[in-house]
Amino acid sequence: MRDEVPRISVIVPAYDEAENMPELFAELAATFATHELSAEVVLVDDGSTDGTAGAAAEAAAAAGLEDAVVLSHRTNRGKTEAMLTASEAARGDYLVLFDADLQHSTEEIPRFAAMLDDGYDVVAGRKIGRYEKRFVSSVYNRLARAIFRVPVRDLNSMKAFRADVLDGLTLRHDWHRYLVVLAHAEGYRLGELDIELHPRRHGQAKFSGRRRILVGMLDLVSVWFLLIFGRKPLLFFGTTGLALIAAGGLTGIGALVLRFGFGLGYRPLLTLVLLLVVGGLLLFILGFLAEMMAQMRDELEELRRERRP
Repeated sequence: MRDEVPRISVIVPAYDEAENMPELFAELAATFATHELSAEVVLVDDGSTDGTAGAAAEAAAAAGLEDAVVLSHRTNRGKTEAMLTASEAARGDYLVLFDADLQHSTEEIPRFAAMLDDGYDVVAGRKIGRYEKRFVSSVYNRLARAIFRVPVRDLNSMKAFRADVLDGLTLRHDWHRYLVVLAHAEGYRLGELDIELHPRRHGQAKFSGRRRILVGMLDLVSVWFLLIFGRKPLLFFGTTGLALIAAGGLTGIGALVLRFGFGLGYRPLLTLVLLLVVGGLLLFILGFLAEMMAQMRDELEELRRERRP
């Protein structure tokens, strides 16, 4: 019954996955029954054009999961937004992020829940075996691990986490892959499981192409900047600005020595001095403005925490 609060909410972002719906819900229902899980399914149709929402509702009914919630976005907003929409409707203490393409087994869900029971706040799956884009994924994950010092080896796979973890995180577009990084920065306890990646059964992969690699790397830099300098932006802008001003000063001294010591006038050096000093001052001023914005953000976050039930 819907009024019985489940312990686990399986949240499923789905985009043009109508063909996978019957098998998805049938296997989820079988796993729930086999392991006697107190669980629900919350699926978000993220602007699909193939009738994914309707197929999901029919498949849920056929599998006996009458409590399943099927929500829809009018347009394709992205996996992160779909995950957040699902989490708002979810009622479980544990949230399991599960892909609709069934490239992970539903039998992994009890394993993730067991690790949360052991005291972990976030559990990340690590893909094992052979799979497409393994090399690119390994390079990306090693780079992210070196930068953020997270104790997990795969940032973009199946995950499970306590529902309240999302309360303290701000996830922007496509930042679902950095949930582990942001949770680690907030001090949550992280765990990891080895999980097998299965071939896609139906449909086409939605996250592929060289553009995805570029976007992922730019997001990596963005998250790094947020975590390192987000709280103290003057540390970055101010230091860089002072360095430019100092370089301008040294260049100016060099120009004076050349002019009055050796009688050599070199006008481009004066232009360089102006560029360095003005650029440094602008960066320093930008740092002060960024500090004010960071202070306002911290105050807003504090108000949000106070109003949270």
